[in-house]
Amino acid sequence: MELHSTIAFSVIAALLVMSPGPNGFLIAKTVSSSGRQSGFANVWGFVAAFYVHGTLSIFGISVFLVHCVEAFFILKLLGAAYLIWLGTKALLSVSGIKEMNPTHCSQREPESVRGAFIEGLLTNVLNPKVSLFYLAAFPQFLTVNGGLFSAYALVSVHALINFIWFSAMVLLISRVNTMVYHIGFRKWLKVITGTVFIGFGTKLAFLRTI
Repeated sequence: MELHSTIAFSVIAALLVMSPGPNGFLIAKTVSSSGRQSGFANVWGFVAAFYVHGTLSIFGISVFLVHCVEAFFILKLLGAAYLIWLGTKALLSVSGIKEMNPTHCSQREPESVRGAFIEGLLTNVLNPKVSLFYLAAFPQFLTVNGGLFSAYALVSVHALINFIWFSAMVLLISRVNTMVYHIGFRKWLKVITGTVFIGFGTKLAFLRTI
């Protein structure tokens, strides 16, 4: 794999990562409600999902999912249902939000980190757009003799860009302490993220394959 191909792929991957989507809203929701550690767990979930999609694409399974109408339909409905469920859960939790004491902000339930990782993982694993990205990108940037190493190198580049971008977002949001602890801000954020997740889920439900 040539250097200019890697750079070109990195630019495209960076634009994809930085474009508004469910991941950024999930980070905002998680950090405001469960703290920085859970936010990083979201990020690691994203990274793990990229390797899942990358592996499926490398070994051709995603080709079947994309070109088999029934399989693609089931996958996108699962992804849409999950995003809508996340949004509905966020909206229903608004009434239960209480004032947060900054001195106790480090006291998190052990399940919150594991749950945040799973949320990050499922948000991306159940998103067929990620598979479509790899299926469209790999033929453009891999040579015939590239092999598994080159393919996984591209996945790692995508994962690294994702990790850097969303880790910076976690740190930024977690540093805005006065806003994060304010009950009005947290309710507003829950309403916004819940509505956006439902919107993304609805949009995904009508996604068509290429």
